[in-house]
Amino acid sequence: MTAQDSTFRGFANPVDPSSAELRAWAYQPDSVPLAAMPQDWDLLVAGNGLVTTLFDLAMDPACPARRFALHCLYIYAAGGIRSGFRAHPKRRFWKLVERAEREGDEPMRTWAQNSRILLAQPDVFVYRDWCEGGLVRENRRLP
Repeated sequence: MTAQDSTFRGFANPVDPSSAELRAWAYQPDSVPLAAMPQDWDLLVAGNGLVTTLFDLAMDPACPARRFALHCLYIYAAGGIRSGFRAHPKRRFWKLVERAEREGDEPMRTWAQNSRILLAQPDVFVYRDWCEGGLVRENRRLP
C-alpha cells in the first residue's frame, strides 16, 4: 500500500510528525490544511529527520503538497549552507542536489541550481525567497 492509497488519520504530534504521517498528509493535504498547522510548521519539518521524505514528495509531480515539500527543501538548503553545514550534513545535502540534477524535473533542477548558487554566493540569500516560499512561488532561477 502506498501513501496515496492510505487514509490520513492526522498527526500524533504535528510539531514532530513521522515520515509516514507526513507522506500520508502530503497526498491528502486538505484533510488538515496548512493554516491549521502550528506556526512555522514549515521550519519545524524542514530538518534532517524528514528531508528525504520531503525530497521524495517534491520529486513527485503528482503530489498535491509538492510545492510545500519543495519550499521545505529551500529552507533545508539555506539552513545548511548558511550554518556552514553545522545545521545539516553536507554529504546528505549534496546527494540530494545531485539527484535533483540527474532525475528531477524543472522545479527540482531549479532548486539544485539555486542551492549551488547560494553556496557560491552567500549574499544572494533573501529570507523571503528561501524561507517564505518566494523562489517556489515564482519558480525563479537565481542569476
